[in-house]
Amino acid sequence: MAEGLKNGDIPVLYEEKQYLGYNRFSVIRRMVLAIFCFSVYFYSNEKPEAGVQATAELLFYLGIGILIVSFLLIFVLHLHTKVIPNGIILDGLWTARRVKIDLNSIVEVKLGAPSRYRLSQPIYNLHRKGRIRFFTRGDQAVHLTDRDGLVYIIGSQRVEELLRVVQEQIEGQK
Repeated sequence: MAEGLKNGDIPVLYEEKQYLGYNRFSVIRRMVLAIFCFSVYFYSNEKPEAGVQATAELLFYLGIGILIVSFLLIFVLHLHTKVIPNGIILDGLWTARRVKIDLNSIVEVKLGAPSRYRLSQPIYNLHRKGRIRFFTRGDQAVHLTDRDGLVYIIGSQRVEELLRVVQEQIEGQK
């Protein structure tokens, strides 16, 4: 838990950064493409033909490029979650808007799955069917329901700690 004063005089009660390179779905998809490129390259080396060799080398370099991009995505910040008194601040990628959730309007807090699917893509501020999702990776998420019935789904690797801090803030307001 990151306690202390940051962002001027606002105390940050919880802080977490999630990076794109750690999403399971994306990693599996990139590795399958890289394995395909390498397998075509090694298969074509067994049967050398005039036009196939140049294409095979191109696929080899493409596989290397996919591995390099996968490594670099480990350092790309996707979601920055901060819990401050009376609110949650969610920062996204470069062009995404900052989202602030007011904890005064939250009526229910619970744990749940971020998605019905085991493998899901990173999502930031996706509005769909009365739910707003913020997710990079993980198996659980915190579901916050406000007075209007809107559900915020916030994915986290330390979901128990996030849940505890949010519940403490909501209990402290009552």
